[in-house]
Amino acid sequence: MKEVPIGARAHTSETVEHKHTLTHHHAELPPVYSTPDMVRLMETACFHALMPFHEPGEINVGTAIHVEHRAATGVGVEVHAEAVMESFDGRFYTMRVRAWTQDPKDTTGEKELGRGTISRAVVHVPTFLAKTKNGKP
Repeated sequence: MKEVPIGARAHTSETVEHKHTLTHHHAELPPVYSTPDMVRLMETACFHALMPFHEPGEINVGTAIHVEHRAATGVGVEVHAEAVMESFDGRFYTMRVRAWTQDPKDTTGEKELGRGTISRAVVHVPTFLAKTKNGKP
């Protein structure tokens, strides 16, 4: 992995569909954006923030998630997520993440949905696959 500068970032977004809601998992739950889907969107932003620094055969994977889901949003709303590289300890990259929607009623223009940190590690896929084929974890 090439050196990743502090502040490297990526942004991603998606429009909430029924498949992203609590109702999709259980009919009695409200049709609001689920925490797992918010975290998935944040993880995708993390992946893209680190991707330009990969060497051939490398990917980055999540190792720890510390996220608060702070507000609800419903079907049809566009959700944004951003990941910013905050620190590196020699093995793990700590990414500051946040998710939001545009909210013209708020003076900032945004409604915060969630925030926190996600840790990532780099995996060399061919090496990993070779280990798993040999019965090693």
